[in-house]
Amino acid sequence: MCYFVTSISEPGQQVPQFFYVGYVDDQEFVSYNTGTRRYLAKVPWISQVEKNDPKYWERNTLYAQGHEQSFRDHLATLAEYYNQSGGLHTFQWMYGCELRRDGSKGGYYQYAYDGRDYISLDKDTLTWMAADVPAQNTKRKWEADFSDNKYKKIYLEETCIEWLQRYLNYGKKTLLRTEVPEVKVTRKEDYDGMETLICRVGGFYPKDIDIDWTRDGEVWMQDVFHGLVSPNSDGTYYTWRSVTVDPKERERYKCHVEHDGLPNPVDVAWEEPASNLGLIIGCVVGVLFLMAVMAGIAVYFKKHHSGYKAAAASEQGSNSSGTGSAVPM
Repeated sequence: MCYFVTSISEPGQQVPQFFYVGYVDDQEFVSYNTGTRRYLAKVPWISQVEKNDPKYWERNTLYAQGHEQSFRDHLATLAEYYNQSGGLHTFQWMYGCELRRDGSKGGYYQYAYDGRDYISLDKDTLTWMAADVPAQNTKRKWEADFSDNKYKKIYLEETCIEWLQRYLNYGKKTLLRTEVPEVKVTRKEDYDGMETLICRVGGFYPKDIDIDWTRDGEVWMQDVFHGLVSPNSDGTYYTWRSVTVDPKERERYKCHVEHDGLPNPVDVAWEEPASNLGLIIGCVVGVLFLMAVMAGIAVYFKKHHSGYKAAAASEQGSNSSGTGSAVPM
């Protein structure tokens, strides 16, 4: 679980823009901004919090509004530290906690100014790590407040974890589900006689996934490239890994994938596409058979129609002859 807090000051703007967004496993679940000035739900499952905590929305709205004001002050202070006047500036805060697969826990407080690291908390030593000289000013002020730093440590290691577990329980149908990744290896020829094998992995959830190229069963890092893990419209994810190989050694390479949705890791190699010759022959035979059937039907109807005309002509001649002889002179 993590929260991203951002304040942006622009030239000619009296009040900086302010955004406060919360995520659980990359799913946005709450937000606040200058326009709404309310802490709002972004997913249906978070509404369950009201049963056990009726003042949840009011309390967090006041909390976010307080940070909106303090961030205005921070921007003004930082402009002094960096000897700036006017211009576009941003102050960002990222904090949160995590429950890892092995059961261990983690937490962090990090701040950035104008897109660069500014200061971060070392919760084990309760000290602040300044990224540059102006940040030393903040470091001295914040380290002097030992009780507040201790509160932050308790929040990251206990309070935050408790809320994360509560949120996971509320949204377990979506947050704790697993979707099995689909793995496919394709290839393309390169201009220098080499070729690129591309391992495409998609449709998986949760986001965390381990993908490696192996050669003869050992992890291979040379000439390996990878894409970002990106979201699909249905909430799952996709990504890719590629490796440049000698076509003569293609069979030695496999794409190794590990994911919570898989009972066991999978190793996928490139496979020669199935031949379409049988399908083509089948289609040709089918077309010839259909043409033969249509030709037979045409012959049948032609013969039948000719026989009908012949019979009709014979009957007409007989009647004419009889009628002619019966007519009186």
